[in-house]
Amino acid sequence: MKGYLMLRAAVLACLIPLPALAELPMSAKDFEAYVTNKTITYDYGAGLLGVEQYLPGRRVRWAFEDDKCMIGSWYEDSGNICFVYEDGTGPQCWRFERDGAGLRAQFMNEPGGTVINEIDSSAEPLGCSGPEVGV
Repeated sequence: MKGYLMLRAAVLACLIPLPALAELPMSAKDFEAYVTNKTITYDYGAGLLGVEQYLPGRRVRWAFEDDKCMIGSWYEDSGNICFVYEDGTGPQCWRFERDGAGLRAQFMNEPGGTVINEIDSSAEPLGCSGPEVGV
Protein backbone atom coordinates (compact mmCIF):
# COMPACT_ATOMS: atom_id res chain seq x y z
CA MET A 1 0.00 0.00 0.00
CA LYS A 2 2.80 2.41 0.91
CA GLY A 3 4.47 1.79 -2.49
CA TYR A 4 1.17 2.48 -4.26
CA LEU A 5 0.76 5.81 -2.43
CA MET A 6 4.32 6.87 -3.27
CA LEU A 7 3.78 5.96 -6.94
CA ARG A 8 0.49 7.85 -7.01
CA ALA A 9 2.14 10.93 -5.43
CA ALA A 10 4.93 10.78 -8.02
CA VAL A 11 2.43 10.56 -10.89
CA LEU A 12 0.40 13.48 -9.51
CA ALA A 13 3.57 15.57 -9.12
CA CYS A 14 4.27 15.08 -12.83
CA LEU A 15 0.88 16.59 -13.66
CA ILE A 16 1.56 19.86 -11.81
CA PRO A 17 2.71 22.51 -14.30
CA LEU A 18 6.21 23.76 -13.68
CA PRO A 19 7.46 27.23 -14.53
CA ALA A 20 9.03 27.43 -17.97
CA LEU A 21 12.77 27.01 -18.03
CA ALA A 22 14.75 30.04 -19.08
CA GLU A 23 15.42 30.07 -22.79
CA LEU A 24 18.97 29.72 -24.00
CA PRO A 25 20.43 32.49 -26.15
CA MET A 26 20.17 31.82 -29.87
CA SER A 27 23.37 30.89 -31.65
CA ALA A 28 24.38 32.92 -34.70
CA LYS A 29 23.40 29.95 -36.89
CA ASP A 30 19.92 29.71 -35.32
CA PHE A 31 19.44 33.49 -35.43
CA GLU A 32 20.45 33.62 -39.10
CA ALA A 33 18.09 30.76 -39.99
CA TYR A 34 15.19 32.48 -38.19
CA VAL A 35 15.61 36.06 -39.45
CA THR A 36 17.06 35.91 -42.98
CA ASN A 37 14.61 37.29 -45.57
CA LYS A 38 12.23 38.56 -42.87
CA THR A 39 11.28 42.06 -41.83
CA ILE A 40 10.65 42.08 -38.07
CA THR A 41 8.90 44.77 -36.03
CA TYR A 42 10.06 45.23 -32.42
CA ASP A 43 8.30 46.65 -29.37
CA TYR A 44 10.10 47.67 -26.17
CA GLY A 45 7.11 47.39 -23.85
CA ALA A 46 6.10 51.03 -24.06
CA GLY A 47 5.45 51.11 -27.79
CA LEU A 48 6.99 50.46 -31.17
CA LEU A 49 10.78 50.61 -31.23
CA GLY A 50 11.45 50.02 -34.91
CA VAL A 51 11.67 47.60 -37.81
CA GLU A 52 14.61 45.59 -39.15
CA GLN A 53 14.89 43.81 -42.48
CA TYR A 54 17.31 40.89 -42.40
CA LEU A 55 19.00 40.38 -45.75
CA PRO A 56 21.18 37.48 -46.92
CA GLY A 57 24.85 37.66 -45.96
CA ARG A 58 24.09 39.01 -42.46
CA ARG A 59 23.16 42.45 -43.83
CA VAL A 60 20.33 44.52 -42.34
CA ARG A 61 18.20 47.62 -42.84
CA TRP A 62 16.96 49.25 -39.62
CA ALA A 63 14.54 52.11 -39.07
CA PHE A 64 13.19 53.56 -35.85
CA GLU A 65 9.49 54.42 -36.13
CA ASP A 66 9.04 57.15 -38.78
CA ASP A 67 12.77 57.49 -39.43
CA LYS A 68 15.09 56.88 -42.38
CA CYS A 69 16.76 53.50 -42.80
CA MET A 70 20.25 52.66 -41.67
CA ILE A 71 22.17 49.97 -43.56
CA GLY A 72 24.34 47.62 -41.55
CA SER A 73 25.43 44.10 -40.75
CA TRP A 74 25.47 41.75 -37.79
CA TYR A 75 27.90 39.26 -36.29
CA GLU A 76 28.13 36.98 -33.24
CA ASP A 77 30.33 37.92 -30.29
CA SER A 78 30.41 35.89 -27.05
CA GLY A 79 26.86 34.58 -27.50
CA ASN A 80 25.48 38.01 -28.44
CA ILE A 81 24.28 39.23 -31.83
CA CYS A 82 25.98 42.57 -32.52
CA PHE A 83 24.97 45.15 -35.11
CA VAL A 84 27.08 47.84 -36.78
CA TYR A 85 25.69 50.40 -39.20
CA GLU A 86 27.25 52.34 -42.06
CA ASP A 87 26.62 55.65 -40.25
CA GLY A 88 29.10 54.55 -37.55
CA THR A 89 26.48 53.40 -35.03
CA GLY A 90 27.48 50.29 -33.12
CA PRO A 91 28.38 47.80 -32.14
CA GLN A 92 25.03 47.31 -30.46
CA CYS A 93 24.92 43.83 -28.94
CA TRP A 94 21.77 41.92 -28.03
CA ARG A 95 21.11 38.52 -26.50
CA PHE A 96 18.31 36.93 -28.58
CA GLU A 97 16.00 34.14 -27.43
CA ARG A 98 12.98 32.47 -28.99
CA ASP A 99 9.72 32.48 -27.10
CA GLY A 100 6.22 31.40 -28.03
CA ALA A 101 5.51 34.69 -29.82
CA GLY A 102 8.81 35.05 -31.70
CA LEU A 103 12.04 36.76 -30.71
CA ARG A 104 12.90 38.39 -27.42
CA ALA A 105 16.18 40.27 -26.96
CA GLN A 106 18.01 42.12 -24.22
CA PHE A 107 20.43 44.96 -24.96
CA MET A 108 23.80 43.85 -23.60
CA ASN A 109 25.81 47.08 -23.87
CA GLU A 110 24.62 48.22 -20.43
CA PRO A 111 23.57 46.43 -17.23
CA GLY A 112 19.82 45.81 -17.12
CA GLY A 113 19.53 46.82 -20.77
CA THR A 114 16.30 47.31 -22.66
CA VAL A 115 14.27 44.22 -23.56
CA ILE A 116 12.53 44.12 -26.94
CA ASN A 117 9.99 41.68 -28.37
CA GLU A 118 9.02 40.71 -31.89
CA ILE A 119 5.45 41.83 -32.49
CA ASP A 120 5.22 41.22 -36.24
CA SER A 121 7.19 39.73 -39.10
CA SER A 122 6.73 39.55 -42.84
CA ALA A 123 8.57 38.77 -46.05
CA GLU A 124 7.89 42.31 -47.32
CA PRO A 125 10.88 44.64 -47.65
CA LEU A 126 11.29 47.57 -45.29
CA GLY A 127 9.99 50.82 -46.77
CA CYS A 128 12.98 53.13 -46.62
CA SER A 129 13.22 56.85 -47.22
CA GLY A 130 16.32 58.48 -48.64
CA PRO A 131 17.97 58.56 -52.05
CA GLU A 132 20.39 55.67 -51.43
CA VAL A 133 17.81 53.01 -50.57
CA GLY A 134 14.75 51.72 -52.26
CA VAL A 135 11.84 49.47 -51.76
